[in-house]
Amino acid sequence: MSVFGRVREDLATARRRDPAARSNAEVFWLYSGLHAVWAYRVANRLWRWRWFFVARWVSQLARFLTGVEIHPGATIGRRFFIDHGMGVVIGETAELGDDVMLYHGVTLGGRSSERAKRHPTLGDHVTVGAGAAVLGPVTLGDGCVVGAHAVVLKDAPARSLLVGSPAKPRPIAPVHEFDQQFFVDPGSYSI
Repeated sequence: MSVFGRVREDLATARRRDPAARSNAEVFWLYSGLHAVWAYRVANRLWRWRWFFVARWVSQLARFLTGVEIHPGATIGRRFFIDHGMGVVIGETAELGDDVMLYHGVTLGGRSSERAKRHPTLGDHVTVGAGAAVLGPVTLGDGCVVGAHAVVLKDAPARSLLVGSPAKPRPIAPVHEFDQQFFVDPGSYSI
């Protein structure tokens, strides 16, 4: 996909995910979460070219400007959206699928200092609520919803609701089938 195609897709994702978004111009110029994702893409490309110092410099500049820290070594899928991005942290070995949405204050962090896979893996269509922490090399299956301020320390199967500290996965009955238009509202689920 071309750079312009990706930007158009990002704008459409933000407009679909955020009911407060009034125009593409507003999203393009004013959404810090989107700016952080764009900076991540530049830093990630530099990281893959093994220009590690420059990649980290770009990511730290983006952190300073947006309040969102995404390590350039992380792997992030398409249509990723950060709503009210301030305070989001995504670690180096984190892997995010397509159509993932994070709210402010989310940490996808590690629990050890080993040089190994130490950050979470999130499947497609995962939503992580404000202030939640997903820590360690855990895997959240497709369609998981993590409640606000939950602390996730263990794997969760697809279509699980995770709430509490430590969070325990509970199966959820989806209100809608997942598709690219699906907007995740944790309040629309029953346990």
